[in-house]
Amino acid sequence: MNFERTPEQRAIVEAVTQLCSDFGADYWSGLDDEGKFPHAFHQAMAQAGWLGIAMPEAYGGAGLGITEAALIMQTVSASGAGFSGASAIHMNVFGLNPVVVFGNDRQKEAALPPLIAGTQKACFAVTEPDAGLDTTHLKTQAVLSADGGSYRVDGRKIWISTAQVADRMLLLARTTPLDKVAKPTQGLSLFYTALDRKHIEVREIHKMGRAAVDSNMLFIDGLTVPVTDRIGDEGRGFEYILHGLNPERILIAAEAVGLGAWRWKRQRAMRRSAPCSGARSARTRASSIRWRKRGWRWRPPT
Repeated sequence: MNFERTPEQRAIVEAVTQLCSDFGADYWSGLDDEGKFPHAFHQAMAQAGWLGIAMPEAYGGAGLGITEAALIMQTVSASGAGFSGASAIHMNVFGLNPVVVFGNDRQKEAALPPLIAGTQKACFAVTEPDAGLDTTHLKTQAVLSADGGSYRVDGRKIWISTAQVADRMLLLARTTPLDKVAKPTQGLSLFYTALDRKHIEVREIHKMGRAAVDSNMLFIDGLTVPVTDRIGDEGRGFEYILHGLNPERILIAAEAVGLGAWRWKRQRAMRRSAPCSGARSARTRASSIRWRKRGWRWRPPT
C-alpha cells in the first residue's frame, strides 16, 4: 500500500494550513473562554470550498473522498484549532453522506448546496440518554399521521454538537416498535429535517473543554416531520446512518492525530526555549536509549 500523498493532496494540506494560520491561539482561546461558536472560521472554510470536499460536484462539492476529508480535518486540528475547529465543520464535511447515498434528487438539491456554501448548519441527532451506544434501543418515536403525509416525533437526544447554531438535523427515530420487528436494527427511519425550536428545546451541556462548540440535550415534543424529509425507505434508517457513522470514525481519528502532532510540535518548541535541567536531561536520554534498544521508535506525523 502506498501512503505517499499525491500532489493534489499536498496542495490541499498546504491551502488549509494557510487558511488556518489566520485563526491563531488568541482566536480559539477567546472563543473557548466565551463559549461562542467559530462562525468566522466556519465561513472561511465554506468560502474556500472545503466543506464540500467530499460532496458530489453536481451540488457544488469537490467530489473527492474520505482520504482528502481526513487530511483536511487532521490539518485543521494540527493547526492549533484542535477539536474546537474540527468539530465546528465535522458534521458538514461528511455527516450528510447518508443523504448523498440514499437521498433522492430533490432532497440532495435542497440539503447539499446550502451546507457546502455555509449558509446552513446541521447537527447529528442520534445518541440518546437511555440508549447510549446501543442505537437500536433508542426511544425517540416517529408516528405516521392518518393521512400519511407526515410523522409526529417525540423523544430525547443527548450530546448533540452544534445544535445551538444548527438549522437542520439528521434525525434517527423508531417508526416500528422494537417488539414488532424481526431484528433490532429494523424499524428505525432516518430524516433530514428542520430543527424547529418551537417543538425542540435545545439545552446546552456545560463541559470542561471545547466550549466554543456546544454540546446539547434535545427535548423533542410533537415535532411534525414531512414524509418528504424521510431519507430512503421507512425502517432502514440504521443501515443508512452507518454511511455517516463509519466515515465519521475515520475523521475523528484523523483529528486526534492532528491534535497529537500539534502537541508534539509545541512540546518540542518548549524544550528548545527552556532546556531541561541536567538531571532530567540525563533521565530523558537514558529512557530514549532503552526505547531504541527495544527497537521502538516513534515518529511524529508529517
